[in-house]
Amino acid sequence: MTARRFAPAPRPCRPAALLLAVLLVLLPAAARAEGLFLDERFADLERWQPLIFPKIARHSTYTVDQCDGEPCLRMESRNAASGLVLKERFNVSDYPVLSWRWKVSNVYRRGDSSRREGDDAPARLYVLFAFDPNGASPARRIRYGLARAVYGEYPPHSSISYIWDNRPTAAPFLVNAYADEARMIPVSSGPDLVGTWQEYRMDIVRDYRLAFGQDPPQQASLAVMIDSDDTGESATAWISRIRLGRRPATTEEKRP
Repeated sequence: MTARRFAPAPRPCRPAALLLAVLLVLLPAAARAEGLFLDERFADLERWQPLIFPKIARHSTYTVDQCDGEPCLRMESRNAASGLVLKERFNVSDYPVLSWRWKVSNVYRRGDSSRREGDDAPARLYVLFAFDPNGASPARRIRYGLARAVYGEYPPHSSISYIWDNRPTAAPFLVNAYADEARMIPVSSGPDLVGTWQEYRMDIVRDYRLAFGQDPPQQASLAVMIDSDDTGESATAWISRIRLGRRPATTEEKRP
């Protein structure tokens, strides 16, 4: 995947530079005050790094675009697969609420999430749960240790991905055809809503319990992805905002 190059911004005048400095200080504090770990609006991709699969030669592309006059992430795949991973980890219990908006240009005619030959989606948002060797079985430590020796780091312990499934479905979750440790939750499905913005608010802990029947590992990161290497088709998707935050306080929690 080719890194996106940005033209250098013009040097700001002194008042503008001062205002920019103030905003850079205040915005993280404002996000913390709202109980947010992440409020990604995709003005740039500095917080993300490429996720490349060694055996797949063609990579999806990720660029900053404009959606309704505001920055957004444009994701394109032409018989390709790769993703973007958030560089930071977060505590799932502290920040379990994940919300975002996305739309897609089309679904895949040959897409079928139940089979390897159709395991593509025009939009995916992953929660990647970190592997902890201290709490793993001996067999799993060996298996993950071998993967770390090859790739330089442990693969995720497990993952859930919110997907735009190609076919209408009422299934609460799907087991990935390539890996049992990866479960997919279709939040959008089929062609009826193609080309329209869809907005979601999900509870990561609740959804992990639904998909795996147990509590999730505590440390995780996020990834976005569009892929079409199994179907050989093409699609474009846009994500306008991703937020990761705390649950709203209950009435009991607000009492002194």
